[in-house]
Amino acid sequence: MSDKPNKKNTPGKDATKRRKSATSTTSSQKSFKGKTKTTAAKKEDTPTTPTGSATESGPPEDIFPLVLTSKTQELFQCRADEDLTQDNLHKIIKKEEILNDMKMRAAVSDFYPVKQMVMNYPGEELLLVFDRDFKYGQSFYLVGTEDTKERILHPPEPSEEEGVEEEDLLEPFLYKTPEPKPWESLGSSLEIEEESVKDSRCKHRYKISRKRREFGAPVKFTDRNASVVRDGYIECTPYPDKSFSVTKMEMDTGIQAVPQLQETSTQTKWKYPRNACTQYVPREFTDEEKENFMNSQSLKDFINSVALRFEIAVQQNEIMDAFFDDWKALGEDESTFGGKTDTHLKEYQSFTDLYYSKDKAVSCINWHPTIYGIIAVAVSERLSFEDRINLSAKLVLTPSLILIWSFSDPIHPQLLMECPDDICCFEFCPSDPNIIVGGCINGQVVLWDISAYAERLQSTRTGGAKHTPAAVNALPGFEDKNVKKTPIVRYCAVSSIEHGHKAPISDVQWLPDYYEISRQGIPLENKNGICVQIITCAPDCSVNFWDIRPPNVVTQAMTDRKKQEEKHLENPQGIPNTFKHLDLTWKPLIKVGLPRIETSGEYSAVKVSLKDILQEGRLRGITDKSRAAKLEKSDGGLDYGMLRVPSAKNLKTQEDISTTFFVGTEDGELVYSDFKLEKDSDSGKLTSSKPTRCFVIHDGLVTTVKRSPFFKDIVLTVGGWTFAIWKEGLMNGPILQSSASQKKCTVGHWSLSRPGVFFIGKEDGNIDIWDLLEKTHEPSQTQNISTGQITCIKPWIVSSKQHLLAVSDEFGTLHILEIPWTLRHPSSNEKLSVTNYFEREVKHLKYSEKRREFREQEKRDMDAEELRRLSEIVHEKTAEQLEEEVQQEFREYLKLEKCILSDMGLIKPAEDNPLPGV
Repeated sequence: MSDKPNKKNTPGKDATKRRKSATSTTSSQKSFKGKTKTTAAKKEDTPTTPTGSATESGPPEDIFPLVLTSKTQELFQCRADEDLTQDNLHKIIKKEEILNDMKMRAAVSDFYPVKQMVMNYPGEELLLVFDRDFKYGQSFYLVGTEDTKERILHPPEPSEEEGVEEEDLLEPFLYKTPEPKPWESLGSSLEIEEESVKDSRCKHRYKISRKRREFGAPVKFTDRNASVVRDGYIECTPYPDKSFSVTKMEMDTGIQAVPQLQETSTQTKWKYPRNACTQYVPREFTDEEKENFMNSQSLKDFINSVALRFEIAVQQNEIMDAFFDDWKALGEDESTFGGKTDTHLKEYQSFTDLYYSKDKAVSCINWHPTIYGIIAVAVSERLSFEDRINLSAKLVLTPSLILIWSFSDPIHPQLLMECPDDICCFEFCPSDPNIIVGGCINGQVVLWDISAYAERLQSTRTGGAKHTPAAVNALPGFEDKNVKKTPIVRYCAVSSIEHGHKAPISDVQWLPDYYEISRQGIPLENKNGICVQIITCAPDCSVNFWDIRPPNVVTQAMTDRKKQEEKHLENPQGIPNTFKHLDLTWKPLIKVGLPRIETSGEYSAVKVSLKDILQEGRLRGITDKSRAAKLEKSDGGLDYGMLRVPSAKNLKTQEDISTTFFVGTEDGELVYSDFKLEKDSDSGKLTSSKPTRCFVIHDGLVTTVKRSPFFKDIVLTVGGWTFAIWKEGLMNGPILQSSASQKKCTVGHWSLSRPGVFFIGKEDGNIDIWDLLEKTHEPSQTQNISTGQITCIKPWIVSSKQHLLAVSDEFGTLHILEIPWTLRHPSSNEKLSVTNYFEREVKHLKYSEKRREFREQEKRDMDAEELRRLSEIVHEKTAEQLEEEVQQEFREYLKLEKCILSDMGLIKPAEDNPLPGV
């Protein structure tokens, strides 16, 4: 070691010198591997060097490294190691093709970073080079000038002098081992000295001695009482020593990040080919062998020996079931006799807001499809139509909101979704839960996009994200006041008032993602694989179908021009541009009318129910490549503005999709209709067909039309003071109809786990729980939930051990109830039992219909027989008898007239003179 104090030693220079030494060593090691290859590579690169030289800061000015995805390589036929190899590194691409790619895919195109260079390129063809050795940092690079392009494609030939030099360079290279040099300190020793730990006090020395004779002596342990000997037991309890409680005020630490190196290896297991054979033709005995075997004495002896055991085994199978699960049956008996006897709904949590829910009623509730513990609630004013008109000025200043609650914070809502008016119904999109559709009281359809707040909702699932996490560690006086505020989400698009509903939208649903409806009402295949259509109904006597994709009239040029204008528009409120193409111009795809069957007028629809026939494993005719992968944004979401309504000629018709649907009306009617449009023979226009049947069962507004989650053809309807259960395809009437209850029924819903259980909400705040396997004439139990009217009921399955029931009332409170074990756990073969019950009711209904028709026909026959008998009697009488009967009736009339005139005082009672003309 030797130090040089004359030089100015700094730690930075020392580190730099060590780094250069390591670099030179590595370079010498690389050159040892073969100087011939290095020299050849340099000579090859010499003519292809562009005008600017590549430095440590980056590539030359006319070289543009690129990263091309596999899709782009396929489009331009420049796949690595296939189209472009070590022998063929160049690819000529037309400038027009690159510009078309950037126009079609915009920022998604891999050539977008060099867009300006491509547009300014003087030639018509550009050179793309496959950088196999990553000379410029990427796998490809694009040449920016014509000179460099010609230099790379046509390199100059080497001269004779260069050939002689190359032969000299091919001489063998002798490697010399580098000699170690003495280490020179450039200041690092001072740093090591400062960071080293030194003793600040002298060390204490302790000496422990023991008697010599006790070394190696055997040790014997015995038990003794600690209280017998004094100080036989000493307890050493821990305690805080204040003298050693030193607060660390400042700490200086050093951290160095180094890359982790990992060596892995793999080996593919080779399976050697093996010859295998199988028998596909049975080997049978010949007729002679069969006869000998049947007549053999060994077969007779075997049958005689096992006949008794076989007979006993057959008798045991008839007496008891050997495959019966005793443990499962024991569990069911326990649930019935004192095991899990709790049958009442328990309140799990409740949500209400003192500001946003005050003096308002809950109009609709929905669980988040994918995030546990998130539920959305729509609140509206409790006002009649007249009151709304009188208080219209006040209602304009009152915000209409949808509150999104989380179980982790029952006091503050997580999100506030702003609405143009009070929301009557809304629903999450099944394929994209961040998209929400709602129906307003003014007849408009609203769309929201909460993708920007999905992470916020996801973080609140475990209760870890409250409203004040950022203010806990903030310095005094620097807290963020906006942390405690609940974010407000503005709607993305709203439908046109002129072309929408003329009454409050009472029901809205998403069509499934495996089919869509054409303008003629024909079900077609959905190649997008996402939900793009919505169905709504309102009391304005129409059912509308909406499409969230832009119409075909929007051309590509208009779309590009609109995007250029949107770039310059300011968006201070942060409204997502997801459905900017629909805002205030959204029109329904088709309108389905509901004309009355026998009279003029139309039915006023309130609730609608379509038949969902999606089965497990059903082939939808779409692949992952046909989905909207090309339309994804940079943030990972779908760009709905790039979707288009395809032509019906290019789509396959779905024959297995039913076009019929149920509609509940304001007058308590259940209408069964078809949304497929028919062409009018006179005008040639597409018109709605008349409904097939109309049933007048309920004595009030129909509030619920729900299909069973276990039987797609079983429908529950609630309206007025009754409810009914229907079977689709049976047009004789309901298979089950309740008697009129004392309180009005407001809402109903099927159980999601038990086929025979459903819930009915009442106007007095009670919930009737019906179990068809237990009772069919009255509810199994009734439980009070609130003092106000029940407005919505929505069950949800959290896990197999926890089922929740969301119940809302007219006071703006949302009650979360936990469903007990007996109401969520189905009994053995419950679905089969309920199916048999429905089949029996169907047979009973058909039998009753036949008996009614028979009695009506019998009555018509009896009336016809009576008329025939009277006609025969009239024909048998003579003319004298008929004249005598007429004279007798006339005399009775004169007698009655005389009595009436005498009572009125017009004639005297003693006056017996007949009237004139008699």
